[in-house]
Amino acid sequence: MDRPEAILLDFYGTVVEEDDPVIASVRQTIYASATANDPADPKVVGAYWWALFSDLCATSAGRTFATQRELERRSLQGTIEYFGSDADEDSLSNQLFEYWRRPPIFPDAKEFLHQIALPVCIVSNIDRSDIEAAINYHGLPIDLLVTSEDARAYKPRPEPFHLALELLGLAPAQVLHVGDSLTADVGGANALGIPVAWVNRKAKTTPPQTRLHYETPDLESLAHVLTRQR
Repeated sequence: MDRPEAILLDFYGTVVEEDDPVIASVRQTIYASATANDPADPKVVGAYWWALFSDLCATSAGRTFATQRELERRSLQGTIEYFGSDADEDSLSNQLFEYWRRPPIFPDAKEFLHQIALPVCIVSNIDRSDIEAAINYHGLPIDLLVTSEDARAYKPRPEPFHLALELLGLAPAQVLHVGDSLTADVGGANALGIPVAWVNRKAKTTPPQTRLHYETPDLESLAHVLTRQR
């Protein structure tokens, strides 16, 4: 593709690290106190929790929209109840919320934002106050921000992408969406004809029939490609 006129950029898992350590701690807490449905290991707890959360996000749009904090609480409480745990939902939720506001940043992210010399619109499945706190914490130079809370829908639904394009005043083919999720980022962008760069930090196998304009192990490598297109 030609050099894009702007970048749509995922945040968690792309710019900053995902909340995997907190997730692991939370699922271990529930597993250790489980009295029902006999989970074989903490990963079974995590899979059940993730399925609940994903289903809630998929059906949360427009009039039925709920914030990520609310959906996280619902899915966590449902998981605690399913496994008969006495874990405290408030305490576990707050661990996640605190992480979202101060996540560790990938070392290459700040340099990427300084190098590319293109407008950047963050497009993230998160509540606005939490990502604003994270952006301010790391002092990131972001031009525009679209959250699921703004769009009242979650990626891979089209609403967050449409809102970002509207703010930029650009068509799908004029931007590049950069993200790490094959479902939310690659799938969501593909459905709208938005060129996509998959940030494959964990060296996963590329699924067949995945439509990518770029596959990159990190943002530094992508920055080199984009700066060469000037």
